[in-house]
Amino acid sequence: MTPRGSQATARTSSEARAVARTQTLIKGEHGTGTVRRTTLPGGLRIVTETLPTVRSATFGIWAHVGSRDETPALNGATHYLEHLLFKGTRKRSALDISAALDAVGGEMNAFTAKEYTCYYARVLDTDLPLAIDVVCDMLTGSLIQEEDVDVERGAILEEIAMTEDDPGDCVHDLFAHTMFGDSALGRPVLGTVDTVNALNADRIRRFYRKHYDPTHLVVAAAGNVDHNKVVRQVRAAFEKAGAFREPVAAPVAPRAGRRTVRAAGRMELIGRRTEQAHVILGMPGLARTDDRRWAMGVLNTALGGGMSSRLFQEVREKRGLAYSVYSYTSGFADCGLFGVYAGCRPSQVHDVLKICRDELEHVAEHGLTDEEIGRAVGQLQGSTVLGLEDTGALMNRIGKSELCWGEQMSVDDMLARMASVTPDDVRAVARDVLGQRPSLSVIGPLKDKQASRLHDAVA
Repeated sequence: MTPRGSQATARTSSEARAVARTQTLIKGEHGTGTVRRTTLPGGLRIVTETLPTVRSATFGIWAHVGSRDETPALNGATHYLEHLLFKGTRKRSALDISAALDAVGGEMNAFTAKEYTCYYARVLDTDLPLAIDVVCDMLTGSLIQEEDVDVERGAILEEIAMTEDDPGDCVHDLFAHTMFGDSALGRPVLGTVDTVNALNADRIRRFYRKHYDPTHLVVAAAGNVDHNKVVRQVRAAFEKAGAFREPVAAPVAPRAGRRTVRAAGRMELIGRRTEQAHVILGMPGLARTDDRRWAMGVLNTALGGGMSSRLFQEVREKRGLAYSVYSYTSGFADCGLFGVYAGCRPSQVHDVLKICRDELEHVAEHGLTDEEIGRAVGQLQGSTVLGLEDTGALMNRIGKSELCWGEQMSVDDMLARMASVTPDDVRAVARDVLGQRPSLSVIGPLKDKQASRLHDAVA
C-alpha cells in the first residue's frame, strides 16, 4: 500500500511535468514580429509571430511526413491523404469546410513535399478563431471514408495527368529520379497511376494514424495574433478531439540524415512531342543543415538567380537560345540537389548544354568575381525581406524552421549571415559542388542522333 504522502508527491510531479512550456524566441524590433513557442504536454508545438500592425493572419499545421516516408507500395499516400483531409470530419462535410472559409473571404489550401506536409488558412485577424477551428478539425477529425477515397482518386489521377502534360514541371521529377533512382527521394510526390490506383481507405487510415500524432505536428500562426489565445484554442481543439495519445510526450526531433545515394554522370531522356526540349543539368548539392548553405545561396543567385546572373546573360541575353533559364538548389535532411534548368528549341539543346556546362566548370575552377558576389548578396537580402511581406510567408518561415531545424532565426540574423559570406566561402563551395560530374535529365522530341550526343554533357 502506497503512503498517502507518496501519492500526493507523485501526483504533484506528474502535474508539474504536464505544464505547457512557453518561450519567447525572437523579440520583435525594426518592424519584425515577436516569435514565441509553446510546447504542450502532449508534444504539440505552437509557434506564432505577432505583428499588431497588419489586419490578416495565417494559420497552418505542419506535419513531419512527406513522400520520402513512403514505401514503394505507398508512393503517393502522403499527397493522397492531404486531399482526403478536406473531404469531411465528424463535425463538417467537405462543403462545410470550404464554405466556412469562403464566407469570410479566406483562403485555404495545403501542399505536400518530400519531407513535410502543410495545411493552412489565411483570413482577416478577426476570423482567426474560425480558421483555427476548421484546420484543427481537419487534422484531428478526418473520416477518410472509402467513398471519398474513390472520388478523390479520380482528381489525383487528373493531377498526375496535368503534371505529365507540363514538361517544364515533369522534368523536375525526372531529375530527382536521375539523381536518386528508385529511392524515396527519387519517386514523385504525387505517386504514379499504378500506386494511386492500389491505395485504399484502410491503408491510408493506417498511414494517417502513424504520422499525424501531435508529437509529429507543428502549429504556426503569423499576423495580428495573440499567442496565448492561439495556444488556448488549439489546445482545446486537440483535447476535445482526443488527439493527445499520451498526457506527457516529447516532440519528434528534426529529421536526421540517411546517407541517401546520389548519382553522378547519369542521363535520362523521355521522348515527347513538345515544341521545346526541357533540360536539367545538375549534381549533388548540400543538405539543408550544412553551414555552407549560405555561401551556396549566394553562388546559386549569381549563377542563375536573376536577370543579371551568368546563365541568364550567356544563354538568353547574348544568344537568345532560351526564354527560361535558371539555377536552383533543393536541400533535404541528409543531401541536396543543384540544378540548371533551360527550355529551348530541340535544335539548340546541345548549344545550351555546352554553355551551361562550360559556365559551371569555369566557376568551379576560377570562382566568381567580387562584384558578382556583392550583387548576389544584395539580391538575396532584398528578396528575403520582400518575400516576408505577407503573413502567409511568415507562417511558412516559422513553421518550416520549427519542423526542420527546431529553432528560429530572426530576419536580422539571416541578413547578417548572408552579409558574412566571403568570396573565399563562395569559391570553396563552388569547387565542392560544381566540380562534381553532372547528371542530365531531358524531356523533348529529340531524334536518335541528337539523343546520342547528350552523353557529351555528362562525360
